[in-house]
Amino acid sequence: MTEPPKARRRAKIICTLGPSSSTFEKIKALSQAGMDVARLNFSHGTHESHGSLIKIIRQVAEETGKPITILQDLQGPKIRIDMFESGFNDLKPGDMFTLTTRKVIGNRDIVSVSYPSFAKDVQIGSIVLLDDGMLKLKVEKINGQDVICRVIFGGRLSDHKGMNLPGNFLSVDAMTEKDRADLQFGIDNKVDYVALSFVQKPDDIIQIKDIIAKAGSDIPVVAKIEKPQAVELIDEITDVADVIMVARGDLGVELSAEEVPPIQKQIISLCNRKGIPVITATQMLESMIYNPRPTRAEASDVANAIIDG
Repeated sequence: MTEPPKARRRAKIICTLGPSSSTFEKIKALSQAGMDVARLNFSHGTHESHGSLIKIIRQVAEETGKPITILQDLQGPKIRIDMFESGFNDLKPGDMFTLTTRKVIGNRDIVSVSYPSFAKDVQIGSIVLLDDGMLKLKVEKINGQDVICRVIFGGRLSDHKGMNLPGNFLSVDAMTEKDRADLQFGIDNKVDYVALSFVQKPDDIIQIKDIIAKAGSDIPVVAKIEKPQAVELIDEITDVADVIMVARGDLGVELSAEEVPPIQKQIISLCNRKGIPVITATQMLESMIYNPRPTRAEASDVANAIIDG
């Protein structure tokens, strides 16, 4: 008696490749374990290192006979602080601390930020989150290029940590010069998908699609939803994007933790109705970095994402 054929797995598994998973053997093992898509994070690495990785991925796919989709994830206009004299600064609740667009070496009172329009895009009372929301500041005064803040939640702030401005629309181009150079690299190397980070509006997707078309390519674009503004315009964004990614990392920083699960479900439902592929990302199996098995909560998280569609 023959066994019934196995059901075809409709949900796909995306794996982010890095220095510890860049060899032929590791990538082959990931593919055999179920990896369908290899994500290359262009926030890190060089064109040379990414080019080598792309070659290895394609070698593995050819040897195993199993296709591996390559997803290029562009860094986007991520705002970061600059450097401190000592490499870090300990901020305490109640401290006054200045964020400036002037180029200065950071100390206990001030540090530079990488966003030229920062002082124009915030207002008195705006909240500034640092280091993925670990530190929280409130804008008290704006003086030219200097934004003077009061520390609400303190902690150690190290060089080059990220900054989020929840509730503020950023007057920044959707693609930086680095993104444009990285995108051309992706086009030249024929990646299968390209993901645009920190999408705020449909025009961001239209802009990158125009660049891709002018280069003579038709690479599908993944819109990463990680800003509240993108959530508000999700219906319009799904009209122009090829794929949607619910990027719960930065989205969970800019919104409260309890807001993210229903938003995730709403976006998945919308994509299902429109027939658009949707990705749920960030911390899916975070504990397995250190442990051989996922937690019950993580297993439930993955299962719910698949059940939702």
